[in-house]
Amino acid sequence: MNRIRLLPLFFLLLAIGQIDFAQENDVGTISGVVVNHMTQERLPSANVQVLSTQRGAATDPDGRFAVKDLPIGTYQLKVSLVGYQTLVLTDVVVAVSRAVDLRIELMQSSVDIETIEVTGSYFRKDPSEPVSTQRLSYEEIRRAPGGFEDVVRAISVLPGVAQAQPGRNDLVVRGGAPSENLYVLDNVQIPSINHFGTQGAGGGPLSYINLDFVRETSFSTGGFGVRYGDKLSSVLTIDLQNGREDRVGGKATISATQFGLDCQGPLFDGGSFVVSARRSYLDLIFEAAGFNFVPEYYDFLVRATYTLDGANELTFLGIGAIDNVRFFNNDAEARFENSRILGTEQRQYASGITWRHLFGSGFATFTLGQSLVRYNGAQRDSLQRPIFTNTSRESETSLRGDMAFQLPGASELSFGADLKRVRFNTQLALPGYVTTFGDTIDVQPTNISTTGYKFAGYTQISKRILGSFILTGGVRLDYFSLIDRKSTLAPRGSLTYEISDLTSMTASVGTYYQNPSYVWLASNPVNSALKAARAEQYILGIEHLLRVDLKVRIEGFLKKYTDYPASGSRTYLVLANTGGGYGGADENYESYGLGPLVSGGSGEARGIEFLLQKKLSEIPLYGLMSLTISKTNYRALDGVERPGSYDQELIFNIGGGYRFDEKWELSSKFRYASGQPYTPFNPDGTQNVKAYNSARVKSAHSLDVRVDRRWNFSSWNLIAYVDIQNIYNNKFSGGVRWNAREKRVETNENAIGILPSIGVSAEF
Repeated sequence: MNRIRLLPLFFLLLAIGQIDFAQENDVGTISGVVVNHMTQERLPSANVQVLSTQRGAATDPDGRFAVKDLPIGTYQLKVSLVGYQTLVLTDVVVAVSRAVDLRIELMQSSVDIETIEVTGSYFRKDPSEPVSTQRLSYEEIRRAPGGFEDVVRAISVLPGVAQAQPGRNDLVVRGGAPSENLYVLDNVQIPSINHFGTQGAGGGPLSYINLDFVRETSFSTGGFGVRYGDKLSSVLTIDLQNGREDRVGGKATISATQFGLDCQGPLFDGGSFVVSARRSYLDLIFEAAGFNFVPEYYDFLVRATYTLDGANELTFLGIGAIDNVRFFNNDAEARFENSRILGTEQRQYASGITWRHLFGSGFATFTLGQSLVRYNGAQRDSLQRPIFTNTSRESETSLRGDMAFQLPGASELSFGADLKRVRFNTQLALPGYVTTFGDTIDVQPTNISTTGYKFAGYTQISKRILGSFILTGGVRLDYFSLIDRKSTLAPRGSLTYEISDLTSMTASVGTYYQNPSYVWLASNPVNSALKAARAEQYILGIEHLLRVDLKVRIEGFLKKYTDYPASGSRTYLVLANTGGGYGGADENYESYGLGPLVSGGSGEARGIEFLLQKKLSEIPLYGLMSLTISKTNYRALDGVERPGSYDQELIFNIGGGYRFDEKWELSSKFRYASGQPYTPFNPDGTQNVKAYNSARVKSAHSLDVRVDRRWNFSSWNLIAYVDIQNIYNNKFSGGVRWNAREKRVETNENAIGILPSIGVSAEF
C-alpha cells in the first residue's frame, strides 16, 4: 500500500477530533474497595488521595471509598494505611458513562511505623511472584500500538518473549515451545485463549478474551511458584472486573477485525453481571477482496458475581469461541492455493463457578471448572482429495481448592489441590504421507476415545528473615493416569535480598514438569510410555527504582530441558521445535506428534534480559523498553545439537506514548528481532536432515503508531483511534516454504506490509 493512502485516516481522525460536541456533564466518580492482599480482608481507614488534586477520601468500615465530582481525565491514586506498603495506581480513567470501581490490594509492611515510606510505588511486589513477573492493567493493554486491544499481543513486547510468526499470538517464552504456556482466566485454567488455535499448542492469530472486562493481567516468564504446574515456561493469569452495580449500561465497538456489543449492570442486591458478544468481519473483507478462503469467528462471554455476605462471594464465568473457514475452489489456481492451507473449524468454551470465603487470617477459593475444545480440520490436495483429516474433542472437568494464610512475622502460607477428569476423542488420518525430509508417515484412519485423571497438590511458604531477606519455598506433586510414569515431584524456591528501599536482588531455582499433549498420546498407543517433560530453571535478577514511576530490571536465566518428547522415527525431531504455526503440510504435521514418540529430547535456553519501564504519572509520558539476548539449542534422538526453531538471539522492543490532555493521546512501538532458524530447500523441494535449522530468515523490524481521541457527553463517552502497524512498510520475511507448482522457494516477504486500522467504541 502506498504511504500516501494512509493520510486520509489521519485527516479523518484529526477532522473529527476538532469537533467538541456539547457536553452537559464533565465530571465523574472514582470508587472502590481496599483489601489486604494476603487475607482479602477489607481495610477501613485507608487514605485514598487523588494525586495532582486536593481531593481524596478514607475507606469506611466496609473498606469502601468514593471520590465524586472529579473532572473527566486520567488520574493517579495513592493509597496508604499504617502497617501497609503505600501503593500508587496509574491509568485511572474518569469518564461520564460510568463510575470507576476499583479493587485495591495492599501488602503488609514489615518495617516499623516510624520508618514507613509514604511516597508509594507504582509497582506492586508480590512475595509469591518474586522474579520474572510483569503486571499490565486494562488501560495499558488497550492503548498498546499494533496490539488490536489483544491481551497476548500486549505482553509480546515484554522481555524474553519472541514471536513464532508475524501476525500470530504464539507465545515463545525464553526459548520454550508455544505449548509450554499456561492460561488462567478467573481461576479457571483454559487450554487456549486464541481463535483458530493450534491443537496441543494454544497459539493462534487473535485472542478471544474481551479486553473490556479485563481488570489486570499478571505474566510470569519463569520462576513461577508451585501453585501452577503442568507447564514449563510461563503463566498468564487474567483477572476480570465485575459489572457495574449502579445501573444497566453497555458498550458498542467496531475495530480493525471485529464488532461487538457489551451489556452490564446490577444483579439482585449485591451482585452484578456482564454479557458480551463479538463477530469478526474478516470474512466480508476477504470475500470482497477476492480471497480464495474466508475465516470468520464469534466469541461470547457471560460473567456474574454475587456477594452472599461480608465473608462469602460467588462468581460464575462462561466464555466461548466459534471459528470457521470457508474455501472457494472456483478454479485450478484457487484449488492449488487452498491445498496449502489446513482448514479448521473449532468450538471452544470454558466455564467455572468460584466460591471465595474469608476467615480472618486468610481466605479460601474453590472452583468447579469445565473446558472443551473441538477440532475439525482437513487439508486437501489441488484435486480436493484428503491428505490429512482430524476430528478431535478434548475436555477437562476440574475441582480446585486454594487456601492462603497470613502468619505472624510477615509470613504467608498457601496450599491447595486440583483434581481433573480428562476425556478426549480423536479421529486421525494421514495415510502414506512423505515429508520434505523423505520420511513416510502412515497413520491409517483411527478412532481413539480415552478417559483419564490428573491430580495436583502443592504447599508454599514465604517468610521474611534477618530483616532484609524474603525466602519463598514450596513443593508440588502432579499425577497423570494416562502415562506410565504417573507422578512427579517439583520443588521450587527463591530468595530476595532488599538491598535498600529502592533496590532488591532475587535468585530463583526450581523444577518444572509438563505432561504430554493429548493428541500426542492419541497418535500412537506406544506414546503412553512418555514421561513428563522436565525443565530446571535458574534465575538471578536485580531491580532498582529510579523514580517511584520508573524502574529498571536485569535478569539472567538458564533452562535445562530433559525427557522432552522426540520422534522415534524422525530422529532429528524434538517436539520443542513445533507448535508455532497452523500445523499443516508446510510443517510436515510435526506438532501433532504422529508416530512413535520417546522421552529422549533435551535442550538448553540461556540468556539475559533488560527492562526499563515508565508508568503514567504526573509526567504524562509512559513507556517500556526491553532487550533480550539469548540462545536456545535442542538435541533429538540423533544426539546432534541444533538451534531451536524459535531461537532469536536478539530481541529489542521500545514503545510508549504521551497523553496531551483528556482528549488526545499519541503512542508508538518499535520492534526488532533477529531471524529464526529454518531448514533450506533443495532444488527439488526436499530438505536435508544435515542442514536442519542451519539457515536463518531475515531479521524482522517494524514501527507501529497509534492516535487516540476521547469525547465525553452527558451520559456516554466515545473513543476513536487510528492504529497503523509497520508504518514504513518493511516487508520482512514471515517464513520460508516451497511452492510445488512453480518449483521455487517462497520467503513470504510480502506477507506483512503496512496494516492501517481505525476503531470506534461508544460506552453508555
